[in-house]
Amino acid sequence: MRIDIVSDIACPWCFIGIERLERALAETGVAASVTLHPYLLDPDGPEGGTDIRARLRQKFGGDPSPAFAAVERAARETGIALDFEKVRMGYPTVRAHTLLRHAEAKGTQRALSRALFTAYFLEAKNIADPAVLTEVAAPHGFTADEVTALTGDPREQAQTRQEAEHAARSGVRGVPLFIFDGRTALSGAQPEAVFRDALRKSAG
Repeated sequence: MRIDIVSDIACPWCFIGIERLERALAETGVAASVTLHPYLLDPDGPEGGTDIRARLRQKFGGDPSPAFAAVERAARETGIALDFEKVRMGYPTVRAHTLLRHAEAKGTQRALSRALFTAYFLEAKNIADPAVLTEVAAPHGFTADEVTALTGDPREQAQTRQEAEHAARSGVRGVPLFIFDGRTALSGAQPEAVFRDALRKSAG
């Protein structure tokens, strides 16, 4: 089975949803090839990052604290110790997605994705910083020189942006989006039971 996931490293629901999918895969024993595709929630965010709370107040109005609390509850139900008191800044994710794209050929894409989510959401690291990306990517088949070359190459970044724009043009309006064998799609961080059902139906 092939599973395509459209997601962004800056998206907490993506972290939760992918973790739930991984649990469902382990529980059902379904063999699947999983490929991650980029989506940029804030494609024009500044290099130095943005204050998440200020940006959400400006975008939606009101206090984002209740929304944060709901995400934290869902995360903890999934075994993720998410605490938005630690996560104050949002960072551009083009460089991180560029590494994820190249991790597919190395066979480490899923593991690197989880490491990037962990670095950002649990350790509050700046995942736009090449030094941080070098540290995170090292256990997943990347040398420091490779990370520097890939994350600093405007052509590589342009390709990542093009892939994210393609997803948006194809009708993706929210992430995470899970596509099973190019036929069945699930949107959002669905409960593990929903993923298990989708896996069994697609595998059958």
